[in-house]
Amino acid sequence: MSMKNKIKVGVVGASGYTGSELLRLLVNHHNVEIVFAYSNTNNGKSICDIFTDLIGDIELKFTNTVSPSDVIFLCQGHGKSKDFILKNLINSNTKIIDLSQDFRLEKSITIGNEIRKFTYGLPELQKDSIKSSNNIANPGCFATALQIALLPSISNNIINSDIHSNAITGSTGAGIIPNSTTHYSWRNNNISSYKEFNHQHLDEIKYSFDKKNKINYNINLITVRGSFTRGIFCTSYFECKTEINVIKEIYKKFYNDHPFVIISENEINLKQVINTNKCILHFSLINGKLLITSIIDNLIKGASGQAIQNMNLMFGLKETEGLRLKSSIF
Repeated sequence: MSMKNKIKVGVVGASGYTGSELLRLLVNHHNVEIVFAYSNTNNGKSICDIFTDLIGDIELKFTNTVSPSDVIFLCQGHGKSKDFILKNLINSNTKIIDLSQDFRLEKSITIGNEIRKFTYGLPELQKDSIKSSNNIANPGCFATALQIALLPSISNNIINSDIHSNAITGSTGAGIIPNSTTHYSWRNNNISSYKEFNHQHLDEIKYSFDKKNKINYNINLITVRGSFTRGIFCTSYFECKTEINVIKEIYKKFYNDHPFVIISENEINLKQVINTNKCILHFSLINGKLLITSIIDNLIKGASGQAIQNMNLMFGLKETEGLRLKSSIF
């Protein structure tokens, strides 16, 4: 594809974890030209001077202005996307992919006479809607891991109890600005839980489950801070009367057209998905309880990679373009 025909991309909040991860992935996307990387804190500085792993890959400098583009990724903190859209003159033809939680319940925003309606961007839930949408609300990382693990069970009504989930995440899930629980001397060789039963991602999870089945399942979610930088290891279980072979067939059929969901016959570990856009699942049926393990990289399938997956769908590209990534297990 010539430079003239490439998708012109802008990244807002480009010096945070999700923004910088987008830059790393987009520089190797054959159909994309990065036209601006917006950052107030690093305005005027060379991108590869801040992110030294990109030396030789990108010549751009950070800016605090918006340039004409085909799609803009919003990677600022929660609550900032609405303000950015209202304060900046974004062409109505420019598509928006928001990585915050501002629009995840498929909310809309009015700018003058224009209404931007956002589609929830979990491809494994509503790929066709994403293809025809101009505005995407990218799912949260915990929400991605849990929904991929549970959606087929929800859809096929094989859950016979409350759902119990435990999900441990790396420190990058807390954002790039340091705080007391991301400080190395506190986080290293340490573990703690937080937002027990009340994590903000539960709202979008329940919203999506309602799309598939009107039964109101109670989800007991415990989120845990891990002593590592990236990845989510999630275990969910519930009472289930369905045979394990039937369960596997249900999941294989559900994810037949979704290239990044892999079902493993062997037990799985977090390093299998780090630096990839994969979600790997494993099942065990023990004493009438179905245990589902799901693993993702919180910065890729849980954020930036999924955002590019959505971009690919929106622009009619192959879903896997720029996302065929191999994990590093050593």
